[in-house]
Amino acid sequence: MRTYRCTCGNQLFYENNRCLRCGADLAFCPACRRLAPLSLEPTGLYRCGHADCGAELIKCDNYRRHQVCNRAIRWLSQPGRQERLCNCCRYNRVIPDLSAPGNRDRWRRLEAAKRRLFYTVDLLCLPYGRAEDGFSPPLSFEFKADTSDCEYQPGSGQPVLTGHANGRITINIREADDEEREKLRVQFGEDQRTLLGHFRHEMGHYYWELLVRGRAEDACKAVFGDHDQPSYAEALVRHYGAGPPADWRQRYISAYATMHPWEDFAETFATFLDMVCLLDTAHHVGFSELDVAERPALDALVVEYQRIGIALNEMNRAVGLSDPAPELLAPAVIEKLRFMDLLLARPSASL
Repeated sequence: MRTYRCTCGNQLFYENNRCLRCGADLAFCPACRRLAPLSLEPTGLYRCGHADCGAELIKCDNYRRHQVCNRAIRWLSQPGRQERLCNCCRYNRVIPDLSAPGNRDRWRRLEAAKRRLFYTVDLLCLPYGRAEDGFSPPLSFEFKADTSDCEYQPGSGQPVLTGHANGRITINIREADDEEREKLRVQFGEDQRTLLGHFRHEMGHYYWELLVRGRAEDACKAVFGDHDQPSYAEALVRHYGAGPPADWRQRYISAYATMHPWEDFAETFATFLDMVCLLDTAHHVGFSELDVAERPALDALVVEYQRIGIALNEMNRAVGLSDPAPELLAPAVIEKLRFMDLLLARPSASL
């Protein structure tokens, strides 16, 4: 994750919407792909403050109206063509009920995690899009609550399951509450349970549908196992009845990955994104010379991830926090990451 500079020289971070030194409004500019100070023009439009860009912009509606976003959109003078939501917010199909107390803050945390997801997906140049962009399945997000007072679930009171179905990623908004998420982490015995981790895992299911189904299924089966046998429903019952095998750390990235090849793929995808984003951040803050934007070989990524991860784990332990990089990268897991690296390096080709 990069940091940026305001034109006044102040360091800026990805979630910022105002410069604390000069007070300028900030937005992520889609033209120069930097966090930029905005200058308000007499026309009512904004202009990117970077001298080598200067694009005419408008704020995303979710920034302007709800302050849950910090992205801008290029201004288009052609009638009927202007987008009002940025290239992250336009994928929302359902947002939380904003009349419910606390939901605006939950939505803000969800959007911050989603923007970080898109940052890494864009860094890897991975494809995604809506139905109108010609994508099948089209990508969309639904942020829902368990309670029955939400307008999209009148009187149902049914629990919302975080998951993926045909390109639609659903996140239960209680995952945006640290206390609730920690309860679930302990209940399910997970080393980590983060909001960003949910987005990365469910995006893994999306990319299985987009890049593997009907294109690379045999190659995927050779690495992750047969996703047709047993069925997902049978695997679910078996997993929650018997639990993971005792030696799962030798073959899987997590206990949950042992449930079914689809979950193994999604967990491996999420770990690959963890690795890429951590190393990208380490590079931009001066902790590593490895630049993931240059797509180094997987073995180099793994060695550097283990080096940086061990250091981060020890620093967290020094102040009593949990490990940010708890994964054990056994040889079998590295081979699964190698498959992921090859798949994502050439997403338009079949393996």
